[in-house]
Amino acid sequence: MKKIHILALVVVVAAIGVVMSLSMNSSTYAGFAEAGEHPGREYHVIGTLSPDRPLEYDAMKDANSFSFYMLDNEGKEMLVKYSDTKPQDFEKLDQLVVIGKMKDGYFDAHKMNLKCPSKYNSDQVPEGFESTSFTGQE
Repeated sequence: MKKIHILALVVVVAAIGVVMSLSMNSSTYAGFAEAGEHPGREYHVIGTLSPDRPLEYDAMKDANSFSFYMLDNEGKEMLVKYSDTKPQDFEKLDQLVVIGKMKDGYFDAHKMNLKCPSKYNSDQVPEGFESTSFTGQE
């Protein structure tokens, strides 16, 4: 075999290895039901805070432990344990995405993406700005 053929074969094998390793470590969006069926796999779960459920956070006891109940988009409620500090204004969230794995009847999250409510609602335009256009054209 020529050296160019050997080099091309090595490049192809390396590319296949990279693609396979990336696909094995990627996480997908799912609900708590699907995450419960595959406890060792990482998932992104989209949902909202459960109403009338307590948030458990005691910075004096453990600043890196925070737990709460969450409803996924399918309506299933689950205890979520987050291994970091409680985000500021957490109670005011519209929606959140938790990233982690299922463990022993709860969702163990290592990362959260928060969607806070908009502070600029169209029905609360300040006085004097009702007819102002911000398109950059005059």
